[in-house]
Amino acid sequence: MEVHRSLPQRDLPLVGAWCFLDRFGPQVARMRVDPHPHIGLQTVTWPYQGEVRHRDSVGSDVVVRRGALNLMTSGAGISHSEYSTGEDAAAIDALQLWVALPESRRHGAPAFEQHAVLPEIELVPVTGDPGAATIVLGALGGTASPATTYTPIVGAELRIPAGSSVRVPLERAWEHALIVVAGDAAVAVSTAGPEGAASVSSGDDGDVDLDTTHLLYLGIHRDDVVISSANGATLFLLGGEPFEDDIVMWWNFVGRTHEEIVEAREAWEAGSERFGRVIDHGDERIPAPPLPAVRLTRRRRRV
Repeated sequence: MEVHRSLPQRDLPLVGAWCFLDRFGPQVARMRVDPHPHIGLQTVTWPYQGEVRHRDSVGSDVVVRRGALNLMTSGAGISHSEYSTGEDAAAIDALQLWVALPESRRHGAPAFEQHAVLPEIELVPVTGDPGAATIVLGALGGTASPATTYTPIVGAELRIPAGSSVRVPLERAWEHALIVVAGDAAVAVSTAGPEGAASVSSGDDGDVDLDTTHLLYLGIHRDDVVISSANGATLFLLGGEPFEDDIVMWWNFVGRTHEEIVEAREAWEAGSERFGRVIDHGDERIPAPPLPAVRLTRRRRRV
């Protein structure tokens, strides 16, 4: 499968508590990801096309499909697998994001939840027709998702009609970023950011065209952002209160120290009960890669 990663960047490791953003698709493929572990994070799976069967070590066995949020909270340890629902390659497209858990939750018990009904708000038009936002995680414009969160955060799908410009409300004290899923979109921006990202400061003027492979970092101190589209667009907004700590992120683990990562890797390789066993799986599993020959350090932002 082809996967494109937009976050983390070398200079931008987090946006709020969001620490990872992958897009797998659109493509025709057969997904077969055997059991593998996670610590210290929540996985947010937001599908656009196709179906994937999710199974995990807390007993979940669900089909991931368009319109439903699938949220897995690892706490101190969880394992899961992701398989296509059929035996043949099929159309598939989704975003998979990670949220770093704060100190108060990252050592807790694992959990999984699926939400098929999520709230929507209207995006007020500047020109043309109103847009719409589905609030996947956290809160936007005074409306909150039912999904469980542990830091002030937002993850929302934005839909902009053709020929329209809409105003998206933002929390002024939070940082935010945008990525296009489909179509064309432009926002006010001027300052170039790290590779794969663009940074925008409050008060900048001008328009920049967005695409599906670059993350636009909006920074903080914004009450809103105006997004326009000539032919219609779908975007994903992520943001939140700047995270409480720098993190160590390696393979499928989010921690705070090199030693934590080493301990988790050794536990997985030893078949520890820390990660449980994925429902209906035998001994198949993804082995942990070798650790690098250097000490893992915390990721520090430079923007």
